[in-house]
Amino acid sequence: MFTGIVEELGEVVAIEDLGDSSRFRLRGPVVTEDAKHGDSIAVNGVCLTVVDTADGEFTADVMAETLSRSSLGALSAGSRVNLERPMALGGRLGGHLVQGHVDGTGTIVERTPAEHWEIVKIALPAALARYVVEKGSITVDGVSLTVVDAGDDYFTISLIPTTLALTTLGIKKAGDPVNLEVDVLAKYVERLLGRGSGGLADLQDVEEIKEMDR
Repeated sequence: MFTGIVEELGEVVAIEDLGDSSRFRLRGPVVTEDAKHGDSIAVNGVCLTVVDTADGEFTADVMAETLSRSSLGALSAGSRVNLERPMALGGRLGGHLVQGHVDGTGTIVERTPAEHWEIVKIALPAALARYVVEKGSITVDGVSLTVVDAGDDYFTISLIPTTLALTTLGIKKAGDPVNLEVDVLAKYVERLLGRGSGGLADLQDVEEIKEMDR
């Protein structure tokens, strides 16, 4: 589990094509300080398992499923990436609950700079739009952000100077893809309220049965 508060702006050192998967080698001295084989590190919001670490770098195997559902397949040696270690129990939750399970990709449509911040408009698939609400939380390339405006096929975010300076969102341009993870709580609520699929209707039936037993 992550918080969407990026710890480090890392870099892709090399990518080895393994046919149905790829092995990434990434540089991240901060996130590898205490990392070991089997640990998780979020790379642009994608939860990856550490294979090994050495000299401030780590390797991770990325399966075809991850490459097809995220923007990691578009990375190459030299690409900058957002890195975050999992949250520690008992620590502060600075962003929101992030699983590192990307729901899909969006595309930066336009950037509008202001005096001290920047508004970024991002197009997203219609299937994800219903989970995005004004003032709600969304993860973009692993960065926990608050939605400014939510449309049928887009949303906007406001980036402060710290986010622009310390994450890849400061260097992405119009047309670039980004990984999106919507708030998992919204998906659970939708599932639970889905009539005829073990949701609200069934819960009401249970209550009726309880009343009859009384």
